[in-house]
Amino acid sequence: MNLPDNSQPVRAPLATLRAAMHAQGVTACLVPSADPHLSEYLPDHWQIRQWLTGFTGSVGTVVVTADFAGLWVDSRYWVQAETELAGTGFTVMKTTSAADPSHATWLAHRLPQGAVVSVDGRALSLMARDSLVDLLHPRGIALLLDLDLPGACWLDRPALPAAPVRDLPLELAGETRAAKLGRLREAMRGHKAQWHLISTLDDLAWLFNLRGADVSFNPVFLGHALVGLESATLFVGAGKINPALERTLAEDGIRVEAYERAASALGALPESDILLVDPARVCCILADAARAHLVRAMNPTQFFKSQKTDFELSRVRRAMEIDGAALCAFFAWLDTAIADRARQTLTELMIDEAVTRERARHADFVSRSFGTIAAFNANGAMPHYRATARSHARIDGHGLLLIDSGAQYLGGTTDITRVVPVGTPTREQMEDYTAVLRAMIALSRLRFPRGVAAPMLDVVARAPLWDRLADYGHGTGHGVGYYLNVHEGPQVISYRAAPLPHTAMQPGMITSNEPGLYRPGRWGVRIENLLCNRIAGESEFGEFLEFESLTLCPIDTRCVLPEQMRADEIAWLDSYHAEVRQRLAPHLGGDALGWMLRRTEPILSAQSEGGRL
Repeated sequence: MNLPDNSQPVRAPLATLRAAMHAQGVTACLVPSADPHLSEYLPDHWQIRQWLTGFTGSVGTVVVTADFAGLWVDSRYWVQAETELAGTGFTVMKTTSAADPSHATWLAHRLPQGAVVSVDGRALSLMARDSLVDLLHPRGIALLLDLDLPGACWLDRPALPAAPVRDLPLELAGETRAAKLGRLREAMRGHKAQWHLISTLDDLAWLFNLRGADVSFNPVFLGHALVGLESATLFVGAGKINPALERTLAEDGIRVEAYERAASALGALPESDILLVDPARVCCILADAARAHLVRAMNPTQFFKSQKTDFELSRVRRAMEIDGAALCAFFAWLDTAIADRARQTLTELMIDEAVTRERARHADFVSRSFGTIAAFNANGAMPHYRATARSHARIDGHGLLLIDSGAQYLGGTTDITRVVPVGTPTREQMEDYTAVLRAMIALSRLRFPRGVAAPMLDVVARAPLWDRLADYGHGTGHGVGYYLNVHEGPQVISYRAAPLPHTAMQPGMITSNEPGLYRPGRWGVRIENLLCNRIAGESEFGEFLEFESLTLCPIDTRCVLPEQMRADEIAWLDSYHAEVRQRLAPHLGGDALGWMLRRTEPILSAQSEGGRL
């Protein structure tokens, strides 16, 4: 039987926070999952929401009052949150998406006139602050931004990370810092801005050809940058950049200053100057420190780094071959481990250990790109489930094992999900698997006009599931970085996202394709490849794009019901497997090669041999 990590109620932090709120005259405390860089994945120092609630999911917003404590989470985390928050005093508040502002609406409608809401302005974007003000101020509710009450209550709060910053040499970056800064300054001139503030960590890492280790799984470092038309200043923690690298940066016109000096540098800008800021990617406290006139627009670097160069894509394709070979070795091991379950216990924890071990054999491996999800049967119904030492399942009996994993290599970032049958899957499990596979194939085969808004593509993937009156709560696709964050913008394939101009699909973008189907308490299915936008051709109707499938790993056909697939869908799967076979065979030998060859047999041939390859 699984035990939740927080089987003992987490009451002390909540009681301590309420006492501090009472002492400061605060009616409600708002705790977002964020830091001064508005990151999705946070260093330990900024894991305040997890410390307060015990909820370990990566996204969630907390509101605490004297008689209420709630955690707002989207459907990816509903089951997980219910389990982890049981008995803690926190109520799970279900939202439609991570960007759902219903917590703000709750505050506006539940708090009395004269109430005071406290939130750490260092962890609140300029856009979110403005939205809160628009909701709260007309109702006579004050917003206090300079008081970090939860942080003050967290007495053993971890220090800020101190990992060194590393240079990314040109043979890996493919473009000089000077060239990237030149592109950025041209975009600044388009906004008539003399200055640009950057706080998002992957934008900093990309722009300055630097990498770090301040955030688990993401090769980034904490910092801010103030880029002018003639100069650039990088604000980082003391000692993180060694003297040799500081001299190298100086040669490119980049000055290094203390992390804490970013606000004062902004305050020193002339009032007559124009400062370009991204309101969704700059915290309000830092933006408010600037004396210059603010022009609001998305960071130009968001667009630049999302459109991978030919050099970057060549490196990514190589990384996919490395990753695919490691996965073949892992899945060959897994088949043996499943067959030997009568003699040796197999658990979800062993999956992460084994797949990471195979990836780490390659010299280019840096780290995992996120925490591995290995979820058997009912655990697979939680899209962001995480096995831990105290809460994991043995892989016994029959069912489906979902494995979502990825790696950071010096030449690219990977993210892949596969589902493996354990024993004999049921007919309903096979029907779900086949439907998800058809959804994944539908998007993989799509052609679409260049510049179409990415959210509009979502319906193509969901149609095979909607046809069965089924759906899934998460998005179908997120952008992926080049040896950077596994979640990257600006494109997102989700009908819940607004089809705004900045989500336009352009050549070179790498996006995940990961439809799913989840049966709470029973099983989950998700199949994921990474895709790259490439030119499909041009006609009298304009230029069109198509997807190149970057991920190279067999899709298990043992759960497929061929009679529920069209001939063109089967042809796509066989063609994909033929490419996997051709690309990976030179990298494999022994059991891994044999496993890959069996798993890439044409689907009808595989099924004719009994369906149990």
